[in-house]
Amino acid sequence: MELESLQAVALTIAQERSVETVLQQIVEGLVAQPGVALARLWLKGAGDVCVKCPMRLECPNQTECLHLRASAGQPTKARVEDWARLNGDFRRFPLGVRKIGKIGATGEALLLADLKQESSWIARPKWTESEGIQSFAGQPLIFRGEVLGVLAVFSRQSLEPHEFAWLRMFADHAAVALANSRAFTEIEQLREQLKLENDYLREEAKQERSFGDIVGASAALKKVLDQIALVAPSEANVLVLGESGTGKELIARALHERSPRADGPLVKVNCASIPHDLFESEFFGHVRGAFTGAVRDRVGRFQLADGGTLFLDEVGEIPLDLQSKLLRVLQEGTFERVGEEKTRRTNVRIVAATNRDLRREIEAGTFRQDLFFRLSVFPLELPPLRERKEDIPLLARHFIRLAREQGRCGNLQINEAQLARLQRYDWPGNIRELQNLLERAMILSHCGTLPLNLNLVLPESDTSAATALPETLSPNAPQGFVTQAEWETRERQNLMAALEAANWKIYGAGGAAELLGVKPTTLASRLQSLGIKKLRG
Repeated sequence: MELESLQAVALTIAQERSVETVLQQIVEGLVAQPGVALARLWLKGAGDVCVKCPMRLECPNQTECLHLRASAGQPTKARVEDWARLNGDFRRFPLGVRKIGKIGATGEALLLADLKQESSWIARPKWTESEGIQSFAGQPLIFRGEVLGVLAVFSRQSLEPHEFAWLRMFADHAAVALANSRAFTEIEQLREQLKLENDYLREEAKQERSFGDIVGASAALKKVLDQIALVAPSEANVLVLGESGTGKELIARALHERSPRADGPLVKVNCASIPHDLFESEFFGHVRGAFTGAVRDRVGRFQLADGGTLFLDEVGEIPLDLQSKLLRVLQEGTFERVGEEKTRRTNVRIVAATNRDLRREIEAGTFRQDLFFRLSVFPLELPPLRERKEDIPLLARHFIRLAREQGRCGNLQINEAQLARLQRYDWPGNIRELQNLLERAMILSHCGTLPLNLNLVLPESDTSAATALPETLSPNAPQGFVTQAEWETRERQNLMAALEAANWKIYGAGGAAELLGVKPTTLASRLQSLGIKKLRG
């Protein structure tokens, strides 16, 4: 080895900020030295491939071992052997086992100047003989008293004591460069994560919270709030069930704000809006170059939500082939970014939501039963708006007050007759439909310069015939009623009529959902709950 050459390599790696670049330049710089056949570098890391590790029977402790992170060499059969690969039999060394493991465990260097006399230390004597390897030198990488890893050199020339001393000096420089590059990488990751969190929070701030604070005083809502008070302080995963538009995201926010994780992030993922090919990247992140379009590293939602709550909206939309990876994160708290072998850890609480019947999805083979049980430690079912109609006046006044506070409709008023009429409608779109309907009514009434006219916004296909009632109906007038069975019969007849008129088309222009004035997903959910299916003939 040449001292000046080693010093030049040390100076070069000191200027690098990328951990991977530093590691590769260390081993390549050593292989460029006269006589050096192979240089390898292992770093301490958590046990990760213990089940299939060739040294698992020798491993005294599977919590930590040495991971091969860089390798470079000059084999005699360059076209046959690849000494740069990191997935061979020696990709992991248990601490304290064999020469590499002992260096990593004790922090003591090892020089075998003549391998013919030290054959007991060599795992593959035939390899050293065929490659003409004469000496081995191993140096611990130590920074501030901590052993970071092991640097090893196999030489075709006999290594002298002064060269071994030079290698010690080089290892010290390498350890400092590695620690600095790790610090730079961590700072960059923190900066990127902070940027993502800021972007996410800014995006959240742009969107008006769907319903503001939880509004209502009905017994059905009080039951839900009592359940939230019970489960929020725990770490249990919660599965929020309910029809579309019932306020599942608001419940997730309430669970987070009342939990010990309230100071951490609440990160939302709408599983229905993610393209199939991007699910894994969205959840776990990716590294630059992992796929076409991956121009930079990206932090996934699980890492972004570390220490907080992850809200998986429309969880039933997660593809079956990704559900096993999601289950692994929930069980073990570990994941890998797309295109990266490094195992990362995360500590998140899951609040999932769906308007699907996941038990039917399990029977159909489109949703994993073990994932369902992992998500639904505490199922929480939200009642539809038609089952808490006493909350409609409170909700309506709340939305109108929000409009006034935001300066959009300063003079808008709603009277008791109009509130009573809203209570007679069936609300297949639930609270979201109520909010949207009132928004349209506000616009059409020019925010108070004209009377609020519900005739212009309530769907003509109202199953409770609310639109046929006069706008001036007294709230104290006696009202007729029907039984639940008759109610469902009328709803079924109305839905069947719309389906027949649309030739059983639900989505798109001219579909039954458009005729009824509801979202297609809401109509599909209602058809499923009523068991309405097209007869095949």
